[in-house]
Amino acid sequence: MDSNVKELATEVLPYIRVYKDGSVDRLVDSPIVPPCNEDPETGVSSKDIVVSKSPPISARIYLPKHVEQSPKIPLLVYFHGGGFCFESAFSFVETKYMNRLAKQANVVAISIEYRLAPEHPLPIGYEDCWSGLQWVASHSIDGGLKDEPWLSTYVDFDRLYVGGDSAGANLAHVILLRAGSEGLNGVKIKGAFLTHPYFWGSKPIGSEIKNNEEREKLATCMIWHLVYPEAPGGIDNPMLNPVVEGGPSLAGLGCSRLLISVAKEDLLRDRGVSYYHAVKKSGWKGELMELVDVEGEDHAFHILAHESETAMKLIQKLASFIV
Repeated sequence: MDSNVKELATEVLPYIRVYKDGSVDRLVDSPIVPPCNEDPETGVSSKDIVVSKSPPISARIYLPKHVEQSPKIPLLVYFHGGGFCFESAFSFVETKYMNRLAKQANVVAISIEYRLAPEHPLPIGYEDCWSGLQWVASHSIDGGLKDEPWLSTYVDFDRLYVGGDSAGANLAHVILLRAGSEGLNGVKIKGAFLTHPYFWGSKPIGSEIKNNEEREKLATCMIWHLVYPEAPGGIDNPMLNPVVEGGPSLAGLGCSRLLISVAKEDLLRDRGVSYYHAVKKSGWKGELMELVDVEGEDHAFHILAHESETAMKLIQKLASFIV
């Protein structure tokens, strides 16, 4: 037997392999690309910044062209997808998407680079995103941190939005609950959009596979067990199953505008629809809630097939939600 062959500990194909020596192969990552002083397609400028040295949290921040100090513009704090264990705020597909979103919405956007599982199992990713959001909000305080001039110079903190896709939408949901219960340095989150949110549970709903043995083999289950092996309640932890009995009330979501978008061919679609209806029934007192259901498309199509007409339409819809 070749001593150089690493022993496999677990794998969730086609996404990730984990070896017994602790090393990880991420099989579907988009290439990492540098930021750009002025993107040739959108004119948006971007740069990479350090949010925290301990713990190590970084971000990529985006500034649209021709932005002035007055009037100030909205801010979007974004959490990328990738099952909590792959992809990056610095990848090609995420950068392409954020450039377009920043331009069309005319917002300063900041995408948080949180630490990935399994090397850093959940809830570390949740804590990194919360710390990142707190750091961003600290720029609203007179005499407070002024580490990032694009935030302190151009942003109207009365128009703070959060958003995410897939696992990033899950992160956004958990952040909204925490902001609702703990507050955010006096800053209120005006709105949030959750795109193709990664929610799941042990009991099948809608068109989901009913056979328990088959469900356990789905990536939706296997990824969660990989990234959060100590999760209380397992697959029915409220962070993954926000409608589970005994979970935090969705009335506590700390925003006043909420957009949920799903895709008809997505395995996770019914979970997103269920979440939308659960928030409506919860007593949440927001001013606007909307569900977008895109025909003929699958999970994260607006990022993975970013040149398509339907992708551009969804990006425009997300951009128009930010006011």
